[in-house]
Amino acid sequence: MDHPVGEVARLAGVTVRTLHHYDEIGLLSPRGRTHAGYRRYDDADLTRLQQILFYRELGFSLEEIAAILDDPAADATAHLRRQHELLTARISRLQEMAAAVELALEAEKMGMSLTPEERFEVFGDQDPQQYAEETKQRWGGTDAYRESARRAGQHSKEDWLRIKAENEDWNRRFTEVMAAGAAADGPAAMALAEEHRQHICRWFYDCPYEMHTALADMYLADARFTETYEKIRPGMAAYLAEAIHANAITSS
Repeated sequence: MDHPVGEVARLAGVTVRTLHHYDEIGLLSPRGRTHAGYRRYDDADLTRLQQILFYRELGFSLEEIAAILDDPAADATAHLRRQHELLTARISRLQEMAAAVELALEAEKMGMSLTPEERFEVFGDQDPQQYAEETKQRWGGTDAYRESARRAGQHSKEDWLRIKAENEDWNRRFTEVMAAGAAADGPAAMALAEEHRQHICRWFYDCPYEMHTALADMYLADARFTETYEKIRPGMAAYLAEAIHANAITSS
């Protein structure tokens, strides 16, 4: 059996653009083509794609994945055994990453040096201090918590107002891209996804692409985060998550 590129993208949960990119760099070149030149994927291609996505989930670069999959000494059993070992070894690391990801949105709720009046001026009736104790109990022992708390505690009222203004400006421009019908994995959306990542790095803590994609996944997995973006524009959480993943793929 062979499958068109759109069907493969849907089955694998990736974009057609991602599959085109894999083909262009020689990581996954489908074995078949139609007379019109359209890509057709057979079962062996799907098996290789599954392996690629496994290793991408584990944080390997595309170059590293190509070297692993093209190793003539490795077979399917060896790949599965290697993946199991890597997944087991990274459980604690991923748990710590999840904590750090959540802090990307919660960082401003820790260690603020603002007075109640200043907090109201910056955040209105959405006082972020209400989550401070919960956040500390859950993540207080992690390095990510300490770094976020340290940096958040150094921000002045003017810093928080600037952060707020940057967020509002970014939201406006991002929703304009959505309203224009631009693809989530297109250049305009990906550029704004990268700007989103840089904003986190600038104000809270270093956010590599792996962490940024985990943050995107949390936007969809946690109803509180999803609701935040859906209030700005319906469909924004899923659109942003796709843009972040696409940006990570092309930038890695």
